[in-house]
Amino acid sequence: MQMTWKKWTGIAVLIIFIGYFTSVWWSAAPDVILPQQLSAGQESRVVGYATTTSLIVTMEALLNKRGGWLSNDVTPPSIFMDNMPAFEFGALEQARDLALIMRKEFSRSQSQSMADKDLLAAHSKLNIEHTSWLVPSAEGEYKDAIKLLKLYRAKISATNNQEAQFYARADNLNEWLKEVQKRLGSMSQHLSASVGQDRLNTDLAGDSEASQSTPKPASQQIKTSWWKIDDVFYETRGATWALLNFMKAIEIDFADVLRKKNAQVSLQQIIRELEETQRSVWSPIILNGSGFGVVANHSLVMANYISRANAAVIDLINLLIKG
Repeated sequence: MQMTWKKWTGIAVLIIFIGYFTSVWWSAAPDVILPQQLSAGQESRVVGYATTTSLIVTMEALLNKRGGWLSNDVTPPSIFMDNMPAFEFGALEQARDLALIMRKEFSRSQSQSMADKDLLAAHSKLNIEHTSWLVPSAEGEYKDAIKLLKLYRAKISATNNQEAQFYARADNLNEWLKEVQKRLGSMSQHLSASVGQDRLNTDLAGDSEASQSTPKPASQQIKTSWWKIDDVFYETRGATWALLNFMKAIEIDFADVLRKKNAQVSLQQIIRELEETQRSVWSPIILNGSGFGVVANHSLVMANYISRANAAVIDLINLLIKG
């Protein structure tokens, strides 16, 4: 009886050991997109090729990385992991934003023009719940979206097909940057809340006649739960990873627009700040020290890079409008 108990204990310890190291192996983030992935072959000279490819490669990297898509797994060790699923969700949100702008802005010449049917379907499939695992599964829908994006890329690359287009203009680039600005601002707020803040209500600032449906207090204490600190950090890390991929593509497709507005440096500054968010985290856990305390606060460090990137995005928006 004693030997049987020891045997089962040993098996349980071995399973836990294997599960732990499997989860560590699967938690490695995919690599940032390489320039040659955006500019391979004759088709890469077509306007819109780099941006579409960046979206395709980003989604493929999420699906094909170690462990595959983990957000909807219902078996160990994936079900006990939260950092990589948070990373996936952050990246997916950025992919959804870009797909939306491609459908509404980049592929349309004016407000009365028709939306590309492949982009319309791709955006719809990207919007399936990321935790869906049965029918339809998240992976299946995202793979279908990739196929549709490849069809769109093939259409804009075909010289004899004038129906499908990608328009690189300052005004439609600004529409995407405005979405990016909102996302970065939200990320910065969530990260800063790791130490708790007494925030003033500025919802109606700037307009004396403004109103809102439900009154809110003049100030309130905002603090992220200790259990959610690492999730917020890795969701931001995933979002900035995807955004970095997209910015590198925008630099190619909108090169003429940026050059005309003398805005190349502003975009390069955004890319530089986003690259800093992907630096290695050497601590085994996300630390949550106070702002000037003895222990580091990884969320505040990340918030610093996010805020700097957001400031550069605002500068770029202004340059595109007034430059």
